[in-house]
Amino acid sequence: MFVRIVKMSFHTEHIPTFLNNFNNKKEYIRKSSGCRLLELYRDKQNTNVFFTYSYWDTEEDLERYRNSALFKDVWAQTKVLFNDKPEAWSVDKLVSLE
Repeated sequence: MFVRIVKMSFHTEHIPTFLNNFNNKKEYIRKSSGCRLLELYRDKQNTNVFFTYSYWDTEEDLERYRNSALFKDVWAQTKVLFNDKPEAWSVDKLVSLE
């Protein structure tokens, strides 16, 4: 399993639109083949900054999602709302204490 972390920063006036879009699509994203978890976080200091964390079985599962019509639709709606370039990381999960 690996984790995909995406950092996104939005114009303040576009945050409600982003949150509405995310809420409308989150179940579809989570049900993508190989997606085990989807979470959205908001920075406490800079409230224009959000992070998505998603857990994937394989890199191929993530790539399949990234090439899907669903992703293309979500990304087209999201990227026009940014106030800065997004950043993304794919990391291996090594330890989890629950």
